[in-house]
Amino acid sequence: MKLLRYGAPGQEKPGLLDAQGTIRSLAGVIDDLAGTALSGASLAKIAALDPTSLPAVEPGVRYGPCVAGSGKFLCIGLNYADHAAETGAEIPSEPVLFMKATSAIVGAYDNVEIPRNSHKTDWEVELGVIIGEKAKYVSEAEALDYVAGYCVINDLSERDFQIERCGQWVKGKGCDTFAPIGPYLVTRDELTDPQNLDMWLEVDGHRYQNGSTRTMVYGVAMLVSYVSQFMSLHPGDVISTGTPPGVGLGQKPPVFLQPGNIIKLGISGLGEQQQLVVAG
Repeated sequence: MKLLRYGAPGQEKPGLLDAQGTIRSLAGVIDDLAGTALSGASLAKIAALDPTSLPAVEPGVRYGPCVAGSGKFLCIGLNYADHAAETGAEIPSEPVLFMKATSAIVGAYDNVEIPRNSHKTDWEVELGVIIGEKAKYVSEAEALDYVAGYCVINDLSERDFQIERCGQWVKGKGCDTFAPIGPYLVTRDELTDPQNLDMWLEVDGHRYQNGSTRTMVYGVAMLVSYVSQFMSLHPGDVISTGTPPGVGLGQKPPVFLQPGNIIKLGISGLGEQQQLVVAG
């Protein structure tokens, strides 16, 4: 299933996309795509519904973030072998883990703001993993059982803040609008192999990133298990799993976002995003 949230910021309602591309309202079925609504039992009940029995939503509605109530937004750094090579970094001996502020989360088509005093705002297409069940000390073999589904993420980064401002990566990762997620949460039953997905990103029509989750150093199951050894994962938590090569920092010379740019990105089976870059 392709589940989503639609409506004005702060007033989103849950919905699903039917086979004809029509949004169907899940209002009254679940309160939101959050908490226990993301559990396996809840998703099975939604899957059993006849979509034509649900109210159709008028076309042109805004897509909000595809999950609500995320307590944690976790990110994995240098998790693609070809991206590590692009940046001149060594492949890490275990996953590099950092957090992004949940206040950075926006919808897939919302504007991206360049922060004040920013000179190096960059893009990163990433596969997002959305947790559906509480996970603590889970094994790699059982890890995917705790996943509700997957989504597209643009893990925007301000490289000056991230690298040159005497702090951890979170300074350059948690700015407002730096985490567009969606447009859909695609349930894991529909996406049977998260390690075989093509992914791409363009700025103003120029293709910068053209990669695949096949080149991940650490796969989704390993990452869910790994993170759960350090902290409990809860329904709605998001793990952004790293980016393939082609980021602005890796261009020669580097290329960074400017107001007026249009970013387009997508992952096979998960849909596409588009953002207008504006001054913050």
